[in-house]
Amino acid sequence: MPFVVDASITASWAFLKNAPAGEIAFEKLLTESAIAPSLWWYEVRNLLLMDERRQRRNASSTEAFLGFLATLPIQLDHSPDEGGVLRLARAHKLTVDDAAYLELAARTGVPLATLDADLIKAARAQRIPLLKPPTSR
Repeated sequence: MPFVVDASITASWAFLKNAPAGEIAFEKLLTESAIAPSLWWYEVRNLLLMDERRQRRNASSTEAFLGFLATLPIQLDHSPDEGGVLRLARAHKLTVDDAAYLELAARTGVPLATLDADLIKAARAQRIPLLKPPTSR
């Protein structure tokens, strides 16, 4: 089953953070696909550029990571439900950016992969499943 991946999960991969949810999402991408709202493209690049400006990464490592991301089965969704995004942002006091991930998960009926505490809380309130580790058989 596909899942929605957000920029916080992607950042955990880029910055090699030990985040169990990030590791689970990455492992699932070996056999399944993910989707993200189109803003994910911009958010990821902004995270990498800010890291460059803080002199924690250089342009070549940014390009290498973006090349790696391009190999992953992550599709961008360009058709958000505008009313749904705004409704979720208002209801849960989220940014519109965060609400876009929540709306995509709700609209497609797939789990959400995030490290964002406010987004996790909103997903639970909306009964949107969060990405979980696979169950052992």
